[in-house]
Amino acid sequence: MFGFGGNVTKAHVVGVAVGVGAAVAGYYLYKKNKTKVDAFLKSQGINIKSSCNSVDYENMSVEALTETKEHIEDILAERELNGNVCEACEATAECK
Repeated sequence: MFGFGGNVTKAHVVGVAVGVGAAVAGYYLYKKNKTKVDAFLKSQGINIKSSCNSVDYENMSVEALTETKEHIEDILAERELNGNVCEACEATAECK
């Protein structure tokens, strides 16, 4: 069926179904306990990057905030060069 020279048996189908089910269950458990898992991994030296919504700007150092600001300014300048300026960005720039 898949060109591997063999037939797909019931055991193959069951194996794939169990594998997909285990992956879905693992993902669900990770999402449910995301903060605990990320904290544990961070304590082990594994840094997991999160989405932008979970960045805690209040507790960032001045250096980290400055780097973030410069990175955002670089992105905006790059988009302006490409002509991809949004109306909200133009309105924000006018307010300053």
